[in-house]
Amino acid sequence: MKVLIVDDDSDIREALSDALTDHGYEVATAADGRDALDWLHTHPAPCLILLDWMMPRCDGLTFRKEQKQDPDPAIAQIPVVLLTADYQFDRKRDALDALAHLSKPVSLENLLSVVQRCC
Repeated sequence: MKVLIVDDDSDIREALSDALTDHGYEVATAADGRDALDWLHTHPAPCLILLDWMMPRCDGLTFRKEQKQDPDPAIAQIPVVLLTADYQFDRKRDALDALAHLSKPVSLENLLSVVQRCC
C-alpha cells in the first residue's frame, strides 16, 4: 500500500516517509499540491494522501478542490488526512472534506493508526 505525503517542509516529508517505510508502507512525496496532482496523473493511486494545509504554489485547499473535481474517479476518491500545526484544524478539515487530521508535530502512534485505518 502506497501513501502520498504532500508537504512543503522537506524535514517533515522525510520524517513521515521514514516512519511509514519502517512500518512496511510504500511512500511517495510531493513538495506542494501542484507536484502532488502531477504525480497522481502519472502513477497508480495511493491508498491515502497526507496533506499539509499551508504550502506555496498550490496549498492544501486548492489541491483538494482540484483532486475532488478530477475526471478520474481513482484520483478524485482518494482519502485525505490533513496535516496542520494550526489549532483551527476542525474548520480546515471540514473545508477539505478530510477523513481526519494529524496535528504537527505528528506522533508516530497517531500517524500509524490513521494510515492503518485507510490502508
